[in-house]
Amino acid sequence: MIALIQRARHGAVRVDDDVIGEIGPGLVCLVGVGQGDGSPQAKRLAERVLNYRVFPDDEGRMNRSVRDVVGGVLAVPQFTLAADTRRGNRPSFTPAADPGDAEALFDRFVAELQAMHPGKVATGRFGADMQVELVNDGPVTFWLEARPG
Repeated sequence: MIALIQRARHGAVRVDDDVIGEIGPGLVCLVGVGQGDGSPQAKRLAERVLNYRVFPDDEGRMNRSVRDVVGGVLAVPQFTLAADTRRGNRPSFTPAADPGDAEALFDRFVAELQAMHPGKVATGRFGADMQVELVNDGPVTFWLEARPG
C-alpha cells in the first residue's frame, strides 16, 4: 500500500459539490492499493502515517507526529498511485489491486486510523469523482509504503 501524505492547514473532499470529508490542521493522505496488499499492509501503513514526524516541535524541527499534535487525517482513495509509469506516456494500472479488494483495504486502513488516532479522521469516497482541496503547509509532502513481504 502507498500513502502520499501532505502536512496541511486545511483539507476537504467534495463529491457533487457536497463536502463529504474535511479537516483543519493535520495530514491529507492519498492512498493507493497494489496487488498483493492485505490487512497487514493496511495496519502498517496506518501506523506509519500516524507516527511519521512531520510537524514542528518548539525548536522548529519536524519531531511531532499527527498523533502528537492531535491533528486531523483526511484519507482519500487514489488508485493512480499504484500505476506503473516507467515506460511511455500513458500509465499502466496493472499493478493496482482490483476495485473490490482495494476498497476493502482502504476501508481497513481507515478503520485502523480511527482505532489508533485520537484526532478526527475523515475520508473521501472510493470510486467517486472527487475534488480534493488542500492547503499544503510548508510544503511538506512524503511518500510512505507498506509492501507485502
